[in-house]
Amino acid sequence: MKTTETPELPTLVKDDPIERETEARTFVETALELSGKSAEEARKTGAIDRADDQVEALFAPRYQTAQSPAHRAVWDHGFPVDLFLSERVDVPEAAARVMNDSLEVVKRHKAAGTLLNEQKKISEQVLADLGRAGYWGLLVDRRYGGQGTPFRAFASFITRMATVDPTVAGLASVHGCIGAVDPVNAFGTPEQKERYLPKLASGERLSAFALTEPCAGSDLTALRTEAVLDGDDYVVNGEKLFITNAVAGRTIGLVCLIENKPAVLIVDLPDHEDEHFHTVRYGLYALKHSFNNGLVFKDFRVPSENLLKPTRGDGLTIAYHGLNLGRVALCANAAGTMRMMLANMLPWARFRKTYGAAIETRELVRRRLGRLAGLIAGCDALVAWCSGLLDQGYRGEMECIVAKIFGSEAQKEAAVELFMKTHGGRAFLHGHLFGDNVHEYLAPCIYEGEGEMLGMGFFKSLIKEHGKTYFEPIGRTLKEAGLKQPNMLNPAHAWKLRNALVPYAKWYLGELLTPRSHPNVPADIPADLRAHAEYAVDQLQRSRLEISGTMRKHQLKLADRQCRMSELSKRIQDLVVILTTSLWAGRQPSELTRRAADVLCRDLRRGLTGARPSDSDLRAATKLGEDIAAGGFDEIAGISAEEILMPYK
Repeated sequence: MKTTETPELPTLVKDDPIERETEARTFVETALELSGKSAEEARKTGAIDRADDQVEALFAPRYQTAQSPAHRAVWDHGFPVDLFLSERVDVPEAAARVMNDSLEVVKRHKAAGTLLNEQKKISEQVLADLGRAGYWGLLVDRRYGGQGTPFRAFASFITRMATVDPTVAGLASVHGCIGAVDPVNAFGTPEQKERYLPKLASGERLSAFALTEPCAGSDLTALRTEAVLDGDDYVVNGEKLFITNAVAGRTIGLVCLIENKPAVLIVDLPDHEDEHFHTVRYGLYALKHSFNNGLVFKDFRVPSENLLKPTRGDGLTIAYHGLNLGRVALCANAAGTMRMMLANMLPWARFRKTYGAAIETRELVRRRLGRLAGLIAGCDALVAWCSGLLDQGYRGEMECIVAKIFGSEAQKEAAVELFMKTHGGRAFLHGHLFGDNVHEYLAPCIYEGEGEMLGMGFFKSLIKEHGKTYFEPIGRTLKEAGLKQPNMLNPAHAWKLRNALVPYAKWYLGELLTPRSHPNVPADIPADLRAHAEYAVDQLQRSRLEISGTMRKHQLKLADRQCRMSELSKRIQDLVVILTTSLWAGRQPSELTRRAADVLCRDLRRGLTGARPSDSDLRAATKLGEDIAAGGFDEIAGISAEEILMPYK
């Protein structure tokens, strides 16, 4: 592209044909080229940004990212407090029956020692029994044999299932959120839905989504698997890697290149491997109770009628659509898994004695119990909030990223800093929950997008509209004027930039002169939680000037300032967690749950301010831990603790 050309600005929603939409330059692509990046890097990054725009176009304008709660919390003067409140959901009677029956299936097999097969994977009998209970059809519409369960109800059920077995809970997400169910349900033709959804609902065909490749993980522009039309079939060649639930006999959503564009084929894998299809098995520490394999296709034929054809976008649009469901389900799973940790810390804390007293009496252990309860409360709040937004019709990209990052990082901290350290050396014994599952506890930091990479995506979504409106015109003017280092004290530089700077100057002066709004946080929540919510509201409103100032300082080089963007992103995310958790907990009936939320919010606020914990902070955490150790924490009621290993007399 010549330096004298002016790139077109993209729009999120168009009435023009898709061809024009794919030709439009994205904000990210334009910014990278203006900053001097290679055409190849700008093109590839722009392809991802374009796919994001195409997903946006699937949602009504009021539910797109710029109108989402997290985005408006920063950029709107009228703070949308109501959008951060979580509402309870009534579980349909039929769906509740399926949930209870499914829990009983897993409990029964676990008690009988038949949950796993000889390969230590969830057995086919368990999968079949869950199918008969209706487990695999919870997210499938009733007209196709499922339950049509609201996602809010499904997500909270994932937490319940995870307290019994996290792998079984995770498989529900793999199948229903990121497997074949969501792509067919959202993008399939009526004929494709009739053909696939009944079998997916019954569990006759369990599913997976084959996206990752040996050379394509975070960079999905590096896809190599290709499908070429040959008569009535596509002929597929390529390899996939790290695909959960990928075994012969499954149904997968296969992301591949068709005419050099990403596409998705719904593929029924054959019941037996042959010269055209085989799995690649490898040693994997995580996901050890489920099948995670590579897939190799060599001249593998798929009927052309299996191609999904979104009205907008391409295969990446389909891939991105279901990820938000999976991110919330991951947080829900973490909430259940951490309940298991807490339930297993208490018997050991009562049993283990040092210097003649049980360690449950020690402040450090009590603080761990209180901190873990706070992490559980944060996950519960985010799951309730995000799943509710998705049910309302929001895209929820920014919100679900917050849930995924917080949930995975909370589970990692809980496992290593709280669970392992409390159990000491016994944590590494064969048969101990930590020793046997440490990789399961850590791996979610990578699932559905590695945390820091997602944090960058969160920040990009946060600044995109502001950048398009105010900074892209400035960048183009700098490029056209040949000014790499403008000096606003130089009259010639200021004159060349005058027209591009006026809109931003008006916005900036308006921010300085307009008083911040003071939205009414609900008065019916406890004072300490209300104070946390008010703090988060105030800081989120203040943050737009700092964010805009960072964009102004680094301008076209901001894309290279990943550490600064990551730090700002994390701070905004923490404020969202504080606000969501305090508002959610303020309406919970359990006093211990409300106190757990208070402990978490105190910790997050100190992390944002750099303050040392006060005596009040420490007492809040340790007294909460003491009361949890004394019993009565409803969040872990009914969870059976594992046997204490190598007890002594």
